[in-house]
Amino acid sequence: MNVQTIILLIPPILLALTFHEYMHGWVAYKLGDPTAKMAGRLTLNPFVHLDPFGTLMLFIVRFGWARPVPVNPLNFRDPKKGVLYVSLAGPMANMFLAFLSGVAIRLIRAGSMGFLPPGILKPVFLMLLLSLQINIALAIFNLLPIPPLDGSKILFGILPARYEHIAIQMERYGSMVLFVVIMLSWVTHISIFGSIIYPFVDLFSKLFGGV
Repeated sequence: MNVQTIILLIPPILLALTFHEYMHGWVAYKLGDPTAKMAGRLTLNPFVHLDPFGTLMLFIVRFGWARPVPVNPLNFRDPKKGVLYVSLAGPMANMFLAFLSGVAIRLIRAGSMGFLPPGILKPVFLMLLLSLQINIALAIFNLLPIPPLDGSKILFGILPARYEHIAIQMERYGSMVLFVVIMLSWVTHISIFGSIIYPFVDLFSKLFGGV
């Protein structure tokens, strides 16, 4: 990865992580839980949300995570539905950013931004392409049903009450599973999560940006 790519990666990564966590907090706040706001997490300041290792992963493999926004389900009228909606908010925020990036890419390819000089247009196009891919990857990664990722909370939100014991077991060992899979990927140079995520990145990149 060259210096230019790293520089172009920084704005999309910061925006993707920040908007993801902000929307978690915003939806929780709208549903009656002020925990994120009181913790200073209802903000678009990226440095409040960054997780060092999760951010590094985004630079290396283009998917990762931020520090989870604190949520207290007891503040929701319906705790189970509240957690479900809050969990969906993050990945949906990233898909929205991916869609906007794709629209901008289509406009550039159609010549609608031809008034910009090539020295500006080319890096803008590359940054939008990276934004498209990163936001899709971040959304799909977080939708995986492995605690503490959003997908696990979405799964728990739709599981019947009789299966809640499964959710408890998954919560207990999910972080360990996540860490082991990431370490195995580094050791074997086989991207286990990437094999799941990248086909979706390709699909939605074509749908949103035609690339």
